[in-house]
Amino acid sequence: MGGTRPAIRTPAQHTDADRRGAVVAALMLAMALAALDSTIVSTAVPQIVGDLGGFSVFSWLFSGYLLAVTVTLPVYGKLSDTLGRKPVLIAGAALFLLGSLLCALAWDMGALIAFRIVQGLGGGALQGTVQTLAADLYPLKERPKIQSKLSTVWAVSAIAGPALGGVLAAYADWRWIFLINLPIGAVALWLITRHLHEPQRLAHPRPRVDWAGALAVFVCGGVLLTALVQGGVAWPWLSAPSMALFGTGLALVAVVVAVERRAAEPVIPGWVWRRRTIAAVNLALGALGLLMVAPSVFLPTYAQAVLGLAPVAAGFVLSVWTLSWPVSAALSQHVYRRIGFRSTAMLGIGTAALILLAFPFLPYPGQAWQPTLLMLLLGGALGLFQLPLIVGVQSTVGWAERGTTTASVLFCRQTGQTVGASVFGAVANGVLASRLGGAGDLDAVTRALDQGTAPETTRRAIASAVHAVYLGASCAAALAFLVLLVVAPRRFPVLKE
Repeated sequence: MGGTRPAIRTPAQHTDADRRGAVVAALMLAMALAALDSTIVSTAVPQIVGDLGGFSVFSWLFSGYLLAVTVTLPVYGKLSDTLGRKPVLIAGAALFLLGSLLCALAWDMGALIAFRIVQGLGGGALQGTVQTLAADLYPLKERPKIQSKLSTVWAVSAIAGPALGGVLAAYADWRWIFLINLPIGAVALWLITRHLHEPQRLAHPRPRVDWAGALAVFVCGGVLLTALVQGGVAWPWLSAPSMALFGTGLALVAVVVAVERRAAEPVIPGWVWRRRTIAAVNLALGALGLLMVAPSVFLPTYAQAVLGLAPVAAGFVLSVWTLSWPVSAALSQHVYRRIGFRSTAMLGIGTAALILLAFPFLPYPGQAWQPTLLMLLLGGALGLFQLPLIVGVQSTVGWAERGTTTASVLFCRQTGQTVGASVFGAVANGVLASRLGGAGDLDAVTRALDQGTAPETTRRAIASAVHAVYLGASCAAALAFLVLLVVAPRRFPVLKE
């Protein structure tokens, strides 16, 4: 009698909820595609090289894709603010699927690398626009839920990628690694086309797109990232090719600045770095990309060489952080609602710095549970760090600036990973050279381990090299903490919805 009647949703509300659910499903499929293609090729390299040849350049299967994704992020971010999310996501997904089909039809290694770059050109749209749409679809209170879902999809796909690639290459054909993208991507495209309806917004009759700036950013980023990816690998750091690329890249930076200052709607607007909140988050997540290289690249080698684990077990030691990361991210809302975005992120990255610093103090050779426990704790700490920053910075801007802001954050994180791979690779090789008297780099040592010919001194040298990398990663975490402390405002200027 005196109780309240339960709310009954109208057919229109049912339709809106169903439509949003379909769009979220499409976003999760798109995120899975982007995550899978970052890792799925790795275990199929022997079959690909055996079929197409080109062993000396196969690393560009990964580098070319990474470069294309990274340098297109700011371009797609600005385009999504100018033209809308839907056309950018559809175009990017279509380009990604075209690249996948072409990769499956590749006739030699050069063609496969070129088509992987086409894939990456579409992958940049998938990564940036998916994250932006997630913020568009949900109000601030509900954003941790969708972001944790996307984080979980990314983690599961990244773990499953190498295993799936190995299975397809062994029992089917390596070309199925790329063909499997087509039905998944087709479903995502259909859901987006049918169910995503963006509201009409005030805009110029003919949106102005800074194509000159987009080209300048693309070329400049490509040159600098190529210098970082290939330096110390394809040629020495102080060689003529390396110096030429860095010199050209710095000259192109000046060109980008000049072009963007004259543009009416620049691809990388100055406010991205003039606003303290966005600048601090960009720098902090750049440091996150840097420190992530330590476990993701060097821990599997450590697990096999020092702990004596099989490849599958070594992969498990690494993968545990992808279990705690999404859980921590989902729970972080209960923390930042009490103490704020900045304080929560500082708590997370401060804890991560201590965990990374503890790694060099592990005993030699030690037990497998010790680095596994550290990785589990590290995932929890980084989930508490990353998601509050992404949700917080997206909440400080309106719809017309959210794509550019999200893309700048992802671009800095990707760039940090590229820099980290180069810097920590040089650190590891330097430690190995000093311990082994210049007897090879990390790649050569790893091959010796695979063949079972590495002596005890080599294993101890690898332990020292990985310890040095983790020490550097803890310094990157401390740098992120310092940036948040000094640059970020105490409270993020969240806009009312």
